[in-house]
Amino acid sequence: MIIDNAAFERFRRSPNDKTTLLRLLLGSTIVVLFWVVSTLAVLLGGTYVFVVSQARLGISPPASGPVQAFLASPSGILTALLSFAGIWIGLWVAMRWVHGEPLSALVGASRRISRQGFLKGLAAVLITSLLSEVMLYWLQPEIARGAISLSSWLLFLAPIIVLAFLQTSSEEALFRGYLLRGLANRFRSPLVWTLLPVLLFTSLHWSAASSLAINACVLVSIATFALVLTLLVYATGNLGAAFGAHLGNNLTGFLLISHQAGYNSFALFNAKPLEGPGWTNSDAVLIAAIGIVSSLLTVLLLLHPRSPLKVGPE
Repeated sequence: MIIDNAAFERFRRSPNDKTTLLRLLLGSTIVVLFWVVSTLAVLLGGTYVFVVSQARLGISPPASGPVQAFLASPSGILTALLSFAGIWIGLWVAMRWVHGEPLSALVGASRRISRQGFLKGLAAVLITSLLSEVMLYWLQPEIARGAISLSSWLLFLAPIIVLAFLQTSSEEALFRGYLLRGLANRFRSPLVWTLLPVLLFTSLHWSAASSLAINACVLVSIATFALVLTLLVYATGNLGAAFGAHLGNNLTGFLLISHQAGYNSFALFNAKPLEGPGWTNSDAVLIAAIGIVSSLLTVLLLLHPRSPLKVGPE
């Protein structure tokens, strides 16, 4: 596969003179501050409402603590996704007041999200996610029907899709838009503008509840997927395909088959949680391998010349 980098070159050259390393650092700090503030606001506010409502119903406080109990509830999951709005607000402030550019400049040189790229990225990852679930089922066939009814699932389908898009698009705008674009404008070496955002993005997915081996396999899988998302931006010069691919990945876990006990309220099926006991080191290696294979299949679907889902330059 030969990738024409002309579209990416337009994207990397699109920042103005105010995109210096110092301003990138300042802008990133602003984004993180807004993200933290929005997270604390929705977390503390949501937990307070949750505790008060539980008390009015005569339900005793949970042993796990009010915050953990709230985050594990359906309203807690929706609230947690809503907190990612802080990233978009922070990016708007940073682009407007630090760089003097419109927020739309982050999605591509045309300042428009590629609709075709988004749909193809979404379709490709939905396909590869289902294939990876088949392989994970072969590894660990402990899958049970989720607690949510089909009618409730259909009722929450649209809100979950909207909030999941809010989450995934904000992460892509930050890591594959703001940071990648700004660093690529200052550094020619892909080791800088590729690896730094990938490492930052991957490190956010560390789970204190999981074993070292499971954490390692999950981080390897996420880092590989993040590299694929970066490759899509490089091939298209636009965040559209990355938006769709990231959304497809998260929707599979939120709505179809959940592998996390704390985020399974809306999933039709629950698999053995990765943070639970009973996983061996060989299981961790196989899980990482499945994640890598799934990412490579995504690359083939989206970048192979003969693929019907092939995405092209903006």
